[in-house]
Amino acid sequence: MSSLISASEFETRLKKTKMLLLDVDGILTDAKTFYIEGSGFTRFFNMYDGYGIKLLIKAGFPVGIISGGQAKDLQERIRILGIEHFVLGNEDKLTSMKTLSEKLKIPFENIAFMGDELFDLPALKAVGLSISVPGATDEVKNQVNWITHKTGGNGAVREIIDAIRKLQNISC
Repeated sequence: MSSLISASEFETRLKKTKMLLLDVDGILTDAKTFYIEGSGFTRFFNMYDGYGIKLLIKAGFPVGIISGGQAKDLQERIRILGIEHFVLGNEDKLTSMKTLSEKLKIPFENIAFMGDELFDLPALKAVGLSISVPGATDEVKNQVNWITHKTGGNGAVREIIDAIRKLQNISC
């Protein structure tokens, strides 16, 4: 059963969004890793997504990361982008989201969460706006409110950020 919403309902929910939470692999990346001898596994992050995150943060709009992983490349990406709100190393995304929701006093109904994998589903089902990408598992795509045009790691996050900026009149 699909939970996809209309474009007008998507805009209505985005206008009510007070925090954007992001999964990492498959959302901020294309879900591929590669190995560098002496450094270990790493992945590519999209510069446009990163700049969009910085724009929202600069405007005072909370952006957070919830990830089951806690690799060094992710920690460095969080540091470089200036992301203050994150929970790493916990595959229970709903608990991670609750931690950030309580810390920032933002109810679930005002949170947009982007996820793509089965362990993202409890958190995706709990938020006011659930978003995924074309490469997500079918079970996730069948239960989220919105699927981006762009793929994970290739501008999907920036697509949502630009929509938030437009609908909430957030300027650079």
